[in-house]
Amino acid sequence: MENSSAKRLGFVRTNEKSDNSHHPNRHHHQIGHKHGEGSAIDYYAYASKIRGWNPSFKVAFSVLTLLLCIVLNNPLVSLAVIVSMAYLTVVKGGLPLGAYLSVLMIPLTFIILGTVAIGIDFSSQPIGQFNLYLGFGYLYTSISKLKEMVFLMMKVFGAISAMIMMTLSTPSSEIIGVLRKAHVPKLIIELMNLIYRYIFILLDVFNNMRNSADSRQGYCDFKTSCQTFGNVASNMLVLSLKKANAYYTAMEARGYEGDLVFLEDEKPFQISQVIYAVGFMLFLLLLWYVTK
Repeated sequence: MENSSAKRLGFVRTNEKSDNSHHPNRHHHQIGHKHGEGSAIDYYAYASKIRGWNPSFKVAFSVLTLLLCIVLNNPLVSLAVIVSMAYLTVVKGGLPLGAYLSVLMIPLTFIILGTVAIGIDFSSQPIGQFNLYLGFGYLYTSISKLKEMVFLMMKVFGAISAMIMMTLSTPSSEIIGVLRKAHVPKLIIELMNLIYRYIFILLDVFNNMRNSADSRQGYCDFKTSCQTFGNVASNMLVLSLKKANAYYTAMEARGYEGDLVFLEDEKPFQISQVIYAVGFMLFLLLLWYVTK
């Protein structure tokens, strides 16, 4: 499974190298291309320029940065984490800025929706520094509540940025390999691996079915769209069961005996990276101490 993904990516990179003289923007196009829309994150991870870093180092660095961002609870620390993670992903990793922002849009939407309730409240009386009468009550807020909302938003966004840096620079197989080295139960690791990969398989099937229905005017109006959605959902259930049996048979044919084994490249630690990481942690602690 891992070898096929690596070969497929290697094929893309070979073509880019051979056609680079005729298509100078070819590399940017390949990184930004979404295969089935759902598996784009894996392609970004394989194409990242910092993929060669030790995966254990990247996972540990991301987790420690996340913990510091949450525990220190300082808006400047959160801002420093957001900027530094974006630098590592976009500048060092070579990911196009547009692709990075598109990945951030989904968690950012949930962050905004989840924190608005902290900054804005409802009351029957006109209280707070700012209020809006709706006919049956007042929406109100204040400077302190807005600050609390913004600070919480930055803290959560900083923590997510650390995880996204790890995700967009480390293939899923390497992250799972790190978890295996951390002695996470084997059952959990194998379920994570199978579920993660099977989600992308079903997304590809869904996209093909949706495109097929769209080409046949399956979404021309609301009634037809509802019927198409029901048909696609029922077909997805049947196809998912068929594909599950087919892929399990394929695994057994390749010698599966209960253990998923993947080829893992040895990527040694680099002392310079560890020094930079420790310096960054100390910088966050110093920034928190000076501005607390």
